[in-house]
Amino acid sequence: MGGTDVTDGWDWRQPRGTPAPAGPPAGATPVGPPTAPPGATGGTTSPWWSDALADPWRDPYAPAAVVIPGAPAAGPAPEPVSDPDAPGRPKLRQLLLVPLITALLAGSLGGALGYAFAVRGGAGGGVTLGARPAEAPALAQRRPESLARVAEKVLPSVVTVRVASLGGVSEGSGFIVSADGHVITNDHVVAGATGRASVIFNDGSTAPATVVGQDPESDIAVIKVSRTGLRPVEFGDSEALAVGDPVLAIGSPLSLANTVTAGIVSALDRTMQAGEPGGPVRYYAAIQTDAAVNHGNSGGPLVDSAGRVIGVNSTIKSLVAEGQEAGNIGLAFAIPINQAKRITQDIIGTGKARRTVIGAQVGGAGTASGAGVRLAAVQPSGPAADAGLKAGDVILKLNGRPMTEPTDLIALVRKFAPGSVVTVEYRRGSSRQNTSVTLAADAK
Repeated sequence: MGGTDVTDGWDWRQPRGTPAPAGPPAGATPVGPPTAPPGATGGTTSPWWSDALADPWRDPYAPAAVVIPGAPAAGPAPEPVSDPDAPGRPKLRQLLLVPLITALLAGSLGGALGYAFAVRGGAGGGVTLGARPAEAPALAQRRPESLARVAEKVLPSVVTVRVASLGGVSEGSGFIVSADGHVITNDHVVAGATGRASVIFNDGSTAPATVVGQDPESDIAVIKVSRTGLRPVEFGDSEALAVGDPVLAIGSPLSLANTVTAGIVSALDRTMQAGEPGGPVRYYAAIQTDAAVNHGNSGGPLVDSAGRVIGVNSTIKSLVAEGQEAGNIGLAFAIPINQAKRITQDIIGTGKARRTVIGAQVGGAGTASGAGVRLAAVQPSGPAADAGLKAGDVILKLNGRPMTEPTDLIALVRKFAPGSVVTVEYRRGSSRQNTSVTLAADAK
């Protein structure tokens, strides 16, 4: 270094501007092509100069040589080589496969879109029918106190009763009152039975049954089904009813099983005197309802708004001529469940029911105006006599209920259980008096 300039190759200059020699420095190793450019000294062959052509440090004042490559020698043409990765001409199978796959994809997409549009907007061209659904009203939500829920609760305990008789097959309704198969129905449903009875359950299954006992005067009968594990009804209190209370009547009117009709309590303690010619006369203080009841409903339950049985459907009033088929006109009558339950317990326990009596015979109306019931005779040592009543006394009220017909006193007394204490308002001569009577069971 130290003031001396050094460079590659022959491009070497003397210091202080001394011209460089025209040739390469002595002792340089020649490289490059075999011939030297014109002007080279000595005429020796050296590759040094051709190497200088590509040398960036070459002396610009040195003569240059340009080497032009010659034309390649003629020879045979190279053999053509095919590129395996180059796209080739499609075959027929490929030409058919592409449109097939495209068609399948298009069909699947079209089907999916069509289904989505059909579900969303309907098949009618996207037209939406009807207004947007509003929130269901309270009754449609079927709350526990709704009529639908009440019917759902009671229906599994209601049965259709069939009994063979001389006149054919008698059919009515009934309801299960014990898990071991006791069923309450009307006496007139099983009256005249000559063979075994059968019941049809809510689910359509059937089972044989036998008649346990009957009480023709109260129109109550008990049958026993040959099946256990049944679902009994829940009993209500018929004494707690009020006019206007909602009720349901359930049964098999005209063989239409599992029929439910709705109404209200139209009246209470409605005196009923019923019976067929030649048969016993039935007296009871009935629950009157406007729920639709027809032939075949007999023996079925009348239930309150909580699904509790409060009566046994028994008879109807109808405006038909004698011999014609009666139908519902909104006047139906049921035996109070308190009375029916008591009679059922008597029948299951002893095979027969006790009849409640007051110990007196009734005559005609008490007065010309029809107020009260006159006692024609009083049984010695009977309930009426023990209470101080005498023949000729006029019974005006029993437990606050006005008496207008002799049947009123009979029906209302039979509503109570033997041993019940009732208040009696009566008139003797021109004076009104009150007494308490302890009712008793008939000796029959």
